[in-house]
Amino acid sequence: MKKHFISTLFFCFFFGTVFSQISPPGLGKTQIADWFAFGVRQELDTIEGKGWQSMSYIGVARKSNPDNYNPFYKPAILVVNQEFYHQFHETWQYSLALSYRRQDEYSDQPPYEHDDPRLKQEFRLYSRLSYIFSTSRIKLVPTFRQEFRKFYSPDFKNLDEDFQFRSRLRLQLTVNLDEDKQHRLIGSSEQLFSISKENKSNTRTDFKYRESRFSLYYSYSPKASPFIFSLGYMNNLVGQKNPFSAHYAGFDIVIENPFKLQQRRKANIKENFE
Repeated sequence: MKKHFISTLFFCFFFGTVFSQISPPGLGKTQIADWFAFGVRQELDTIEGKGWQSMSYIGVARKSNPDNYNPFYKPAILVVNQEFYHQFHETWQYSLALSYRRQDEYSDQPPYEHDDPRLKQEFRLYSRLSYIFSTSRIKLVPTFRQEFRKFYSPDFKNLDEDFQFRSRLRLQLTVNLDEDKQHRLIGSSEQLFSISKENKSNTRTDFKYRESRFSLYYSYSPKASPFIFSLGYMNNLVGQKNPFSAHYAGFDIVIENPFKLQQRRKANIKENFE
């Protein structure tokens, strides 16, 4: 496992490929899952200093049982996300975000029925800091993301896991396939580390590596349209001693600047939102 972790970090810093879409969330134990999201990205030039953007999206996912390969077999999650970006320097960008997630919980044992409680609610606050390196053909973006996650049952009672602090390290590389930048390949490598507060034992877990996410997407941004379409694949490798792997098919649509119908412009890169 130690060798695997070192190789994962090596991949992240030297072969991470990313540009992106609205990336799928982690869905626990499953063989295969599907993810669809619709988002709106809006430039906020009315804010003093400019350089601000708003990104709002809603996403849904379904997944298979651990013992089958039907990606539509059962409901998995609903995500509502709002993020504000500010590029305060030519090469630096930060963001602040709020997210709500409603996730179905299932037993780890056959026949993998709903657990008790059936649903987990999550309220998430997070921020990102990104460095942007770009040429006419590629864009390379390392990002550090810090999250606070608070969990509730469907009736807002506490769960076994009270809250979690999670740190995420990601490297993105976007490759433009044509001069007009309508066609792009987007890849990503991201490693996640966390520490949790447990309600039952009133203790905290160790801060350590939890999982990795690798994705590869194709993005199409037609010049005459405000829509951006992204289709791709993500592999979620979870755990250390006995890791399991889950496969995700993702598709998303983002509409750019719908409130500036006469001034739409395509950004050179679409950030990777989770």
